Amino acid sequence: MYVDFSQWYPIASSSDLPLRHVYQGQLWGRELAVWRADDGHVNVWENRCLHRGVRLSIGLNEGRELRCIYHGWRYANRTAGCTYIPAHPADAPARTICNNTYQCIEAHGLVWSAIAPEADLTLPVALDDTMPLALRPMPISAPSSEVKKMAWDYPFGAVIDQDSKCLTFQSSDARLHLFIQPVDAGRTILRGLLSPTPADPIEAMQHHNDAMTALRDRIELAVAGAPPPAAIDVQFAPVAKELAEMPDRAPAGPKVELRTKVVRKWQVANQVIAYRLESIGGQLPTAHPGSHIDVSLPNGMSRQYSLTNGPGETDHYTIGVKRDSASRGGSICLQDDVQEGDVLAISAPHNNFPLRRDAVKTILIAGGIGLTPMLAMAQALKVQDLPFELHVFVRLKNDLAFPNLLDELGESVVPYIGLSSEVTGGAIADIVGNYTLGQHVYICGPGPMLEAARGMAANAGWPDSAVHFEYFKNTNDIDDSTSFEIALARSALTLQVPAGKTILQVLQENGITAPSSCEQGACGTCLMTVIDGEPDHKDVYLSSSERASNQKIVTCVSRSKSHRLVLDI
Repeated sequence: MYVDFSQWYPIASSSDLPLRHVYQGQLWGRELAVWRADDGHVNVWENRCLHRGVRLSIGLNEGRELRCIYHGWRYANRTAGCTYIPAHPADAPARTICNNTYQCIEAHGLVWSAIAPEADLTLPVALDDTMPLALRPMPISAPSSEVKKMAWDYPFGAVIDQDSKCLTFQSSDARLHLFIQPVDAGRTILRGLLSPTPADPIEAMQHHNDAMTALRDRIELAVAGAPPPAAIDVQFAPVAKELAEMPDRAPAGPKVELRTKVVRKWQVANQVIAYRLESIGGQLPTAHPGSHIDVSLPNGMSRQYSLTNGPGETDHYTIGVKRDSASRGGSICLQDDVQEGDVLAISAPHNNFPLRRDAVKTILIAGGIGLTPMLAMAQALKVQDLPFELHVFVRLKNDLAFPNLLDELGESVVPYIGLSSEVTGGAIADIVGNYTLGQHVYICGPGPMLEAARGMAANAGWPDSAVHFEYFKNTNDIDDSTSFEIALARSALTLQVPAGKTILQVLQENGITAPSSCEQGACGTCLMTVIDGEPDHKDVYLSSSERASNQKIVTCVSRSKSHRLVLDI
């Protein structure tokens, strides 16, 4: 049989998509999971979880994400990007783990889609200025070609127009469009739009339901003795095993390759400006709680900013930027020179501060602008009804950024305003308390606050694996007066690192591909494995236990205590 994957067909009625429901549709032998998110967007995806192939149509529509009920994989509204894998709770999944999606348009009470469309959806012009009534769909056990052939005898006026998917009938006072949806080789669904909507729509729907039932019976009787058509061969590409693991770092670090438009710029706190960035062509990659993006600034600088997006907010990115007069010019440039309507080049989201969602309780501690990644985490935890606390430390009340989001988080937010350093330390000590198995704490803010909070957590018995932190900049004093030798085990190369230069600089100067981003020891992009030698750690990325093991080194700032370091590169 002839199969036209380029054609648009109605695959569901708008009434099939009530609040938090997932509808199972079919088109040309493919099963589809069709669901409406809380923001109104209708998603049409391949109806299988990428993990074990379980139907997503029996999953849970949580408004912003769709969750598979088998192993709990979560997929984001719009992008179908996987946002959480329970078997990898400490990692943010690769943004390349995306389900197959199909284009979708909702119009005139029907949801339309196509397997491989070659053009935009075009509907009968007669529907443009009317409010049609979507009739009850009629499933028919017969090939679509036979359904169309016999549908010409439908008892409603005369056929005045037709194409491969529709017959249009005209009576004295109304017009009926019968759309033919090929479910698979031997099954079809007949969907009707009656325009204009009659004065008594219930009576009209009952009448056409009876007429379509009679038509179905005639068609199924006519094809009952015919040999079954050949099945449509539907190919499902297997999901590569590596897609369930963290992706390798890009050889040159994050690429600033996405073009976005600043559609909104507004003040959210004292000296804090928020930016809403929307894609210029194409869908933005899925972000996970704790993610940040690299932003290329008009002055030639590149800076990292955390995303505040909640689950399912995939049509834009929101960042908050605090003005720092002592900075190297990034925040000042962004606040003074970038306006609404401007275009910014950004990287895809990357995550060095991922949120676990298997904690018995999650404690979030934020200082000042360190609130931004915590907002994304808190929204994800709230949507999943997971227990958490968000403690926010600021100097003044109007320093509390994104007050609307804080209000939505309700009683889980505990603000601390205008505390002295001593009182702040006591408050943090009370927050971390004594460690209980299954708890996790996340800390983001000024360097001294992070150092104090990490020390208090360690004193209270918290293991390194339960304490997560992110610095915005390196607060350590870096002495680069030493010189040493590095041996590259896999490159069979030995290089000298002189005083005043970093390991990263020496590698790059000698043509060695080495990823980097912040280049101040805060993000971990340039992390490398140490085979032999004793690193002199100057970063704020590694935990205390990771430093003590001497198995990793952040090459943009750290040096060597031994004369020679052997690196696995």
